[in-house]
Amino acid sequence: MSRQDTYDHTAIEQTWQARWDEAGVYRTPNDATDPAYVLAMFPYPSGQLHMGHVRNYTITDAYARYLRMQGEDVLHPMGWDSFGMPAENAAIERESDPREWTMDCIDTMRDQMRSVGLGYDWEREVTTCEPDYYRWNQWFFKQFYEDGLAEQKGGEVNWCPSCETVLANEQVEGEDEHCWRCGTPVESRTLDQWFLSITEYADELLDGIDDLDGWPDSVRGMQRNWIGRQEGARVEFEIPGFGGCEAFTTRLDTVHGATFFALAPGHEVTQELIAENPELEAQVETLDPDADGDEKRGVFTGEHAVNPLTGEEIPVYVADFVLSDVGTGALMGVPGHDERDHEFASEYDIEIRQVVAPADGDGSLDIEDGAYTEDGVLVNSGEYDGLESHAARDRFVDTIESASHHTQYRLRDWLISRQRYWGTPIPIVHCEECGAVPVPDEDLPVELPEFVPTPTGNPIEEVESFVRTECPECGGPAERETDTMDTFMDSSWYFLRFVSPDLDDAPFDTDRANDWMPVDRYVGGVEHAVLHLLYARFFTRAISDMGMVDVEEPFDNLTNHGMVLLENRAMSKSQNHVVSPDEIIAEYGADTARLFMMSVAGPETDFNWTDRGVRSNNEFVRRLHGTVTEFVEGTTETAEAGERPIDEYVAREVDATVAAATTGYDGFRFDEALREARALVTLLRQYRERVTPDASTFERGLRVAVRLLAPVVPHVAEECWEALGEDGFVAEADWPVAGSDVDYAAERRLVENTREDVRHIVDVADIEDPEEIEVVVAPAWKHRALDIAIEADDDVVGSVMRDEALRTRGEAAADYAKDLAANHQSLTEALAPETELAALRRAAWLFEREFEADVTIVPANEADESVAKKATPGRPAIQID
Repeated sequence: MSRQDTYDHTAIEQTWQARWDEAGVYRTPNDATDPAYVLAMFPYPSGQLHMGHVRNYTITDAYARYLRMQGEDVLHPMGWDSFGMPAENAAIERESDPREWTMDCIDTMRDQMRSVGLGYDWEREVTTCEPDYYRWNQWFFKQFYEDGLAEQKGGEVNWCPSCETVLANEQVEGEDEHCWRCGTPVESRTLDQWFLSITEYADELLDGIDDLDGWPDSVRGMQRNWIGRQEGARVEFEIPGFGGCEAFTTRLDTVHGATFFALAPGHEVTQELIAENPELEAQVETLDPDADGDEKRGVFTGEHAVNPLTGEEIPVYVADFVLSDVGTGALMGVPGHDERDHEFASEYDIEIRQVVAPADGDGSLDIEDGAYTEDGVLVNSGEYDGLESHAARDRFVDTIESASHHTQYRLRDWLISRQRYWGTPIPIVHCEECGAVPVPDEDLPVELPEFVPTPTGNPIEEVESFVRTECPECGGPAERETDTMDTFMDSSWYFLRFVSPDLDDAPFDTDRANDWMPVDRYVGGVEHAVLHLLYARFFTRAISDMGMVDVEEPFDNLTNHGMVLLENRAMSKSQNHVVSPDEIIAEYGADTARLFMMSVAGPETDFNWTDRGVRSNNEFVRRLHGTVTEFVEGTTETAEAGERPIDEYVAREVDATVAAATTGYDGFRFDEALREARALVTLLRQYRERVTPDASTFERGLRVAVRLLAPVVPHVAEECWEALGEDGFVAEADWPVAGSDVDYAAERRLVENTREDVRHIVDVADIEDPEEIEVVVAPAWKHRALDIAIEADDDVVGSVMRDEALRTRGEAAADYAKDLAANHQSLTEALAPETELAALRRAAWLFEREFEADVTIVPANEADESVAKKATPGRPAIQID
């Protein structure tokens, strides 16, 4: 029976998972001396994992294991983002309780994570729907409230009619503006809601992006765009009978081109206008605020606004593309120089006037066909004609009495109110005498009442025993706030709770948080580039200002993992388009699944799940186990062989593999690291097939390969490590270190390039069975010439031929110098001639094995001159017979 057939993945994986738990291998010390915090975005407990989830968690698990073997104290925790509408909706569908459904899902997913072999410190597990966690959501809310960062205010909000709750701007997606959770088109409503004043931190959040060097550029760009800082000016247009109305513009230089004035439907002047005109009110009600379609719609109010610079009267419209909570809710329409205004003017037959022309043109533009939106010089602007745009903007701020420089943002305050049951109750009591009163700390947490399912609306409102209460200040009758918090509140600080999850008198231990934070490596989906990450950054900065933690940014390095596709489509449980980890683990084992996902592509890259890929990786796992088992049981014959070239080659390749794999793990390029480790296992098998291997060289190669693979295939690595006679866990073993300071990469390139040259000659010359291969290393004088050429500025030939020793080479040196000059820009350093010779001689057995021919490696002075003269540094000459 083949030794590979003795690999019983189920027994091996269950054994080592139990032994890890018993020994507390992944328990994190509180007093870490060399802390490293590795974290995957914690999951919503939806019931079942699929392989996309497993990939995400395997990425951080492999990296945490690697750092642990490097000697660092690693915090690698897991928890559950367990509040939210899906649980509530699932409970209603199943006529059950959201908590019961959620906790069942958590139990299932935790068991699946354990079966995958994820090395979490489960003693630090947090569950956001537990009162001992959301108590601190309420406590943080109170700190924000007391610091003026939380307030209840009215205004237009986004309403999802399917989820029956309001949404933050960040939770409205796409041009058709749909709910991020269910995809339903979002409506606009006017409601009193609770907000956190993230806009107070707009500049800090924007400027801080420049320091996030470890984040993907795409995510940093998305955050910059969402914050959307714009430099411009505020300017007041007078609407006779209604007073001044302020507009924001980034292009005050175009004020002469303003041909209409537009108000948001919810603007206070709009409300005054419709209060006096029922017909106008009916027309305004047909508009769709927040509309983002192709058609811009508006209603002429019958009123006119006065241009503050020219005195010209322009029509006033109420338009659906003007938003109450963006800028001032009013704008000056300049259709000649703004595409949106151009569309609107074209639709309503409003004048389109050019007032800016390209600085390097003749000033003529077909402005009717499209707006000119670039800076230039002013035209049709009276005494200001010829003024450059940037100068005109400053000039008009000085000239127009009501104008002032102003900065505005796309970012809006974070709307945290949700009209749903399954979330953190907002700790506010409403009293007719005292107003909104925070619940005292000693009365926290305000726990959710028993779930009472209702077909529509907020179930909490139906629980009289919860709603009716006493005012904490005056003792009179009051009502509790029935809105719950946005679940992104939970995830904005959970990474801090992991440092001290059992702390009773504070949300986290400040000293420990300062030791561990920021998170060194954070991994999750790019879909959270704005939502979660922006909120977490705000939260961290706010509590840092409150003195709770020293850091201002929560995550040092961020990786957005790619998706695991199935038949070129993203996996989806709702569409039954998934691969179950339970089925894969049962048939092939967790190590096989982990190895496939980590080998096939880098963490950021999407890839297709294939049965063939799974089987191939399973064969490798079995091959690794079999190779170690055969050596331990004596099936692999070894000897004390001395220092043969092949032994030296394998020994150096072991060191080269350590160096390359370590670079891969350090750089979060697991596929490269695994390619190196797998190649080492293949090399060791080739080594034993070629000769009776040197015992110490072969055994060291096995021990290195097992450790290099251990972060990704931890179970079989433990089995092999124990078989090799080690007492402790490989998970706690020291990471291997390369034995000497050698440029292994250059030696590898030399060997592989030379093998490729031999292949090319055999192929082009159609040599079926080569008998002898002679590889000739370039002479030392050519290496000397190359070094001089690399250092030369322009006169390569002159620099080379000025060397006295090279001049004695006469025409040969001159010809080579000309070749060097022709390729001067691409010249690179080469190994010394004696190093080239030694490296190729150590690797000669690879040539012999591949080409089944006698191979000799010789210096140029031992070869025929006609062959030797073709050899150059790094590119030996080759003669095949």
